[in-house]
Amino acid sequence: MTGLVPVWAVTVVLLAALVAANLPFVNERLFLVGPRRPVKAVAWRLLELLVYALLVALLGRAIESHLGQPSPIRWEFVAVWLCVFLTLAFPGFVWRYLRRH
Repeated sequence: MTGLVPVWAVTVVLLAALVAANLPFVNERLFLVGPRRPVKAVAWRLLELLVYALLVALLGRAIESHLGQPSPIRWEFVAVWLCVFLTLAFPGFVWRYLRRH
């Protein structure tokens, strides 16, 4: 399949986003390397989610720059990206907060 963007680039960014979006909900460590807490606060999970979203966006930007000229980033792109990232985080959220213990 040929197109404007290679399939591998889209796959790498989407898989990285899927994994990163669910990381805050599946472990009790801060940013995977910090101290283990008995119960991590929701504020820490949201902060981790935002940081991971930024890191995945930077990964996508780096791949885009490697493949050619990057397009300008406007507020619409940021809004859609955050919505996609939050949608990808839904399985982790359900696993952490909505499942029966």
